[in-house]
Amino acid sequence: MENLKIEGTLKTPSIDFDKDSGVLRISGRSIPENSIDFYKPLIDWIDRYALDPADQTQVHVQLEYFNTSSSKCILDVFKKLESVKHSGKPITVKWHYEEDDEDMLEAGEDYDAIIDIDFEMIVKSEI
Repeated sequence: MENLKIEGTLKTPSIDFDKDSGVLRISGRSIPENSIDFYKPLIDWIDRYALDPADQTQVHVQLEYFNTSSSKCILDVFKKLESVKHSGKPITVKWHYEEDDEDMLEAGEDYDAIIDIDFEMIVKSEI
C-alpha cells in the first residue's frame, strides 16, 4: 500500500497520509468544485489502511477554512477513521486552529461530539 500525497491548491487542502508512521495530515483550504470527488481517494485509502493500521494513528487537521460540502466529506473521513479505532489500535485527531478562530474551534468540537475518536484541540498562535 502506497502513502497518499496530494499537493494543495488555492481550493484544495494538502494531503499527506503516511501508512508506516500512522501520521495523516490534512492542511490548507478546502473549497473544491466537487468535494465528493476530492475526498473519495482519501476515504478509499483509509478503507485499505484500516485493514492493517500503524500501531498508533495521529490525524493532524490544520484547515484555514472549509465550505459546507467539505464539512460533510470531512465527517465521512472521520467516520471511516473510526474503523481504525475498532481494530484495537489507538487513534487521535489533533485539530489545529488559530487562537482567534472561534468558528474553526467550534467545528472541531462539533466533530468531536459526533465521532468516536479522541480529539485534541491545539491552539496555534499567530506568528
